[in-house]
Amino acid sequence: MNQKVKNLIQKLGEAIHESVSESEDIAGVVKNIREQGFDVLLMLEATIGLNELEAEAEDSEELFEEDSQGAFTRSDINFLKSLRISLDEEATAEPAEGSA
Repeated sequence: MNQKVKNLIQKLGEAIHESVSESEDIAGVVKNIREQGFDVLLMLEATIGLNELEAEAEDSEELFEEDSQGAFTRSDINFLKSLRISLDEEATAEPAEGSA
């Protein structure tokens, strides 16, 4: 991975940190917890995965073409795998019955 991409990934991490730090919603909840007599230590871990676009485009077009029902893209599948969530082949083609 080249230095420019590494710098961009670092900037992304900093932007995520800044967004969380400046969130009024988060600050409000933390304040409420402190009012209940607790101190708050918030630690978040972000996993940033990169895929080369040329290889991903070919795989996505062949295996996971998006349709009006919202099939998963290769990026969606990779993200879910990073969270240790697996899908059966039917779930990638169409939503399960009864789901919204």
